[in-house]
Amino acid sequence: MNGPGGQRLHHVVKFAAKFVHDKGTKGRPTSDKRNYIPHMLEMAADSSLPLSPPPGASADWTVPQAWDSYTPAEHAMWDQLFARQSEMLPGRVTQAFLDGLDVLRMGHPGIPDFDELNERLMQRTGWQVVAAPGLVPDDIFFDHLANRRFVAGRFIRTPDQIDYLEEPDIFHDVFGHVPLLAHPVFADYMQAYGRGGLRSLGFGALHKLARLYWYTVEFGLIREGGDLKLYGAGIVSSFGESTFALDDPSPNRIGFDLKRLMRTKYRIDDYQQSYFVIDSFDDLLRQTMETDFAPLYAELEKSEDLEPDAVLAEDRVITRGTQAYALAKAG
Repeated sequence: MNGPGGQRLHHVVKFAAKFVHDKGTKGRPTSDKRNYIPHMLEMAADSSLPLSPPPGASADWTVPQAWDSYTPAEHAMWDQLFARQSEMLPGRVTQAFLDGLDVLRMGHPGIPDFDELNERLMQRTGWQVVAAPGLVPDDIFFDHLANRRFVAGRFIRTPDQIDYLEEPDIFHDVFGHVPLLAHPVFADYMQAYGRGGLRSLGFGALHKLARLYWYTVEFGLIREGGDLKLYGAGIVSSFGESTFALDDPSPNRIGFDLKRLMRTKYRIDDYQQSYFVIDSFDDLLRQTMETDFAPLYAELEKSEDLEPDAVLAEDRVITRGTQAYALAKAG
């Protein structure tokens, strides 16, 4: 990811920044869909975000996890969520994710202790998980990624929030994201993304770069052993979307193309209408590392955005979706 450095903006760039409850429409069942809104898409300064860390946070906006403060009920909630997802994901998720769960010993009961988790993760790829009190400024977020630190919330949802949250909790952040940080190539990709994010600040291009994070890190699919598998954290931590993304005839499943993906808008209110499929983590890293993003941003500014359900003649279409789900919700 090439390009010059950038200015500091004060809108929020915690990409998985808000979960919105989908109440369903016209009698259709409620979905457990988690909707992650990258606030940088708004491209407007957030005057409510302080310029300095909140009380109790370090200069890099991190706070202690305070693992000893978790209650038995909070540990039980983690175990309930973990059991639900780990039962349904084998055969559906990339093997690298399952390997990460195993090598990081995330199957142990209770919320992971970041100190213990980081000891194993650092040995594998040099990454560590750091706790934050909430939203962080964009440059801080990208700097953490660029230095192999993944920012995670420390709170966990309550029983009445099991499928509805207003911001990502420790289960989404740690269960969804951290296992793949034990994979050397994906770990390199995440660091490269952080470095590219820092450089993007000078181009006013965060709304374009956010789409790369969205359609890979949060909602990506991968070819593996002749089948499509899940790897995006927004899917693997969602009970409903873990099924929808692979099995439902509604969404498009399109081969990964960097420029095309970065032209594509996405759903912030429900399941995705298109998923992009990478051939491998090596290819994802290669394409992003070899791309000079400065001229790409310039090209994208001259190109029209594509709707989430768009299919182009030049697309490598794996599955052309019926869009039945989106049409029914809109009807």
